[in-house]
Amino acid sequence: MAIRLGDIAPDFTADTSEGTIEFHKYLGDGWGVLFSHPKDYTPVCTTELGRVASLKSEFDKRNVKVIALSVDPVDSHKGWIKDINETQNCSVNYPIIADPEKKVSEMYDMIHPNALNNLTVRSVFIIGPDKTVKLTLTYPASTGRNFDEILRVIDSLQLTANYQVATPVDWKHGDDCVVVPAIKTEDIPAKFPKGHKVIKPYLRTTPQPDL
Repeated sequence: MAIRLGDIAPDFTADTSEGTIEFHKYLGDGWGVLFSHPKDYTPVCTTELGRVASLKSEFDKRNVKVIALSVDPVDSHKGWIKDINETQNCSVNYPIIADPEKKVSEMYDMIHPNALNNLTVRSVFIIGPDKTVKLTLTYPASTGRNFDEILRVIDSLQLTANYQVATPVDWKHGDDCVVVPAIKTEDIPAKFPKGHKVIKPYLRTTPQPDL
């Protein structure tokens, strides 16, 4: 069964390039990003893993732990990491799960019957501190993921978890937010003292409240 938003992210124990981990313990009380790869030594994934390594400080700043998965064994991962570091001018600084029996892949519905060679598709799961799934994305093998977008979504998720706002189209950190419909317009000043605009009765905006 496919994992849906709001589901508890399945827990598991697995070998990784940095030793054995228990997934929920690894995440601790913070956020997590789990992203999968069809197999080691694939070109697009090589660039993605390098990009995530270069963005590690951005994830750390947001209290987000990143972890990758590929169906090949740990020894293969370690060889691939050397290639990633060399070609992407980085140092892979997070674990890559070894899933040769595809237990985690099947648990997270990463294997799609219509995908080439029945291998894992390139999925992304953002997981909140309560261990529920907050976002899922699935990419085709031909299209590299945009991790700037994943960071943008994390910013939105963390903001909207703490304030009664939503983020509009193309929102990025620092932009105005939408006041949720549950708040009456007359109650906005008390909740959002930075000001607000009423564009339509159902469309009210306010400056980002945590800045």
